[in-house]
Amino acid sequence: MNLKRINITFLTAFLLLPMFLIGQNKIGYIASERVRAEFEEFQEAESQLQLDYRKVQEEYQVMLVELDSLKQAYETQRLMSSPEWRKEKETEIGTKEQRLQQYQAQKVGPEGELYRKQSQMEYELLSKVKVAVDNVAISKGYDFIFDGSVSLLYGKPTHDLTDDVLFELRKAKGN
Repeated sequence: MNLKRINITFLTAFLLLPMFLIGQNKIGYIASERVRAEFEEFQEAESQLQLDYRKVQEEYQVMLVELDSLKQAYETQRLMSSPEWRKEKETEIGTKEQRLQQYQAQKVGPEGELYRKQSQMEYELLSKVKVAVDNVAISKGYDFIFDGSVSLLYGKPTHDLTDDVLFELRKAKGN
C-alpha cells in the first residue's frame, strides 16, 4: 500500500511539474497574417512580383502570337509548297515551341526566375520579422512567442504582440 501511495505521489508530481515550470514562463503570440497584411514591405514585394509576372505574361503572349502566326502561315501554304520548305517550316515551328516551353520554365517554373525571386524576397522579409520578434521578446522579457495565425485558438489580447512587432519592423525600416 505504501509503495502504491509513493507511485501515485511521484506520478502526480511528474505530471504537475511541467505546469509549474510553464507558469513561470512569459508567453506571447503574434498574428503573422496581420503582419503580412499590414507591413508595407510585404505589400511592396507583392506588387513588385505582380509587375514582374505581368511582364513575363506579356512576353509569353508575344511569343505565342508569333508561333500561332507561323503555324497559320504554314497551314495555308503547306499544300502548295515543296517538301524542303515544309521541312524547314516544321523545324522552325518546333524550335519556336521549344523556346516557348524553355522560356516558361525559365521564368515561372519551379526553378524559374520568378519563383527564386519570390523565395528570396520572402526569406528576406521573414528574416526581418524574426529579428523584430526577437527584439520584442528580449525587450519585454518573453520566453516564448508563438505564431497565432497558425494554431492559436484563443489568446488573451494582453499577450498579443503583433502591434509591437509591427512597430519594431517599421522602426527598423526607418534606420
